[in-house]
Amino acid sequence: MKISFVIPSFNEAESLPELLRQIDSVGHAHAWNYEIIIIDDGSTDNTFTLLSQQKNIYPRLHVIRFRRNQGKAACLSVGFLKATGDRVITLDADLQDDPQDIPRLLKKIEEGFDAVTGWKFERHDPWHKVLPSHVINGIVRAMFGLRIHDMNCGLKAFRKEVLGQLPIYGDLYRYILIFAHSRGFKVTEIPTTHHSRKFGVSKYGFSRFAKGFFDLFTVFFLIKYSKKPLHFFGGLGLALSSFGGLILVYLAIVHFTGQSIGDRPLLLLGILLFLTGLQFVMTGFIAELLTSHTKNQEPPIDKEI
Repeated sequence: MKISFVIPSFNEAESLPELLRQIDSVGHAHAWNYEIIIIDDGSTDNTFTLLSQQKNIYPRLHVIRFRRNQGKAACLSVGFLKATGDRVITLDADLQDDPQDIPRLLKKIEEGFDAVTGWKFERHDPWHKVLPSHVINGIVRAMFGLRIHDMNCGLKAFRKEVLGQLPIYGDLYRYILIFAHSRGFKVTEIPTTHHSRKFGVSKYGFSRFAKGFFDLFTVFFLIKYSKKPLHFFGGLGLALSSFGGLILVYLAIVHFTGQSIGDRPLLLLGILLFLTGLQFVMTGFIAELLTSHTKNQEPPIDKEI
């Protein structure tokens, strides 16, 4: 069995030598057949120069450099594409994840799970990162029924076949476990060690909290309605048109009793709701036409005898 480490890195030159040493130490201790893939995400420090030197020390190291910063999703996508291992490990380059936890993640994979994530049980991050994370994780558990405490922990382990069936673009990498769960893969978590940041500063601020909500809606739509968009748009449109229609019927009755309705704001509201509802329904029809060519894709097969 071969293990691939996929590590996005952006301006983490100070951390990388120690991270490579730790991974190499664990790998040799367990006699793994492994490779280390580090994606330099357009760093402006000496990351690539340093990694070029480290490659002479660690021949298993493979370095990919982007011309400019593309984001973590792009790093993971390229890393997963280049990975040749049967098991893929992701971790951040800031030394906050502990490679000593990796054997326990792999053990869970061998127990029958398809994806395992770390749970930063004792987290050493500022409150403005911890609080939004708790809120988002609570919403995820309520919306998708996935009993995971730390959805965005960088330390994860996957069977290679899982990664080819998951959408990874924008910032949706945060919810990769939700997509795996929705596809029928077995997902679990284990408590892992979390260290304080030794070098540099975090690349993520409080603005990620707001973006996380938008991404969460995208995930919800992709999972629930990507193959049946008319159910979403049509249901919403029908509700709006029905409400608007009831208002117009009421105003029609009022009109036939001799009362004037031309200057009533309720008339404009009824027309607006009715037409908006029709637009939602038509949007659903168009979305159905656009997605119809993807509806015959086979779901992931577990076993076949």
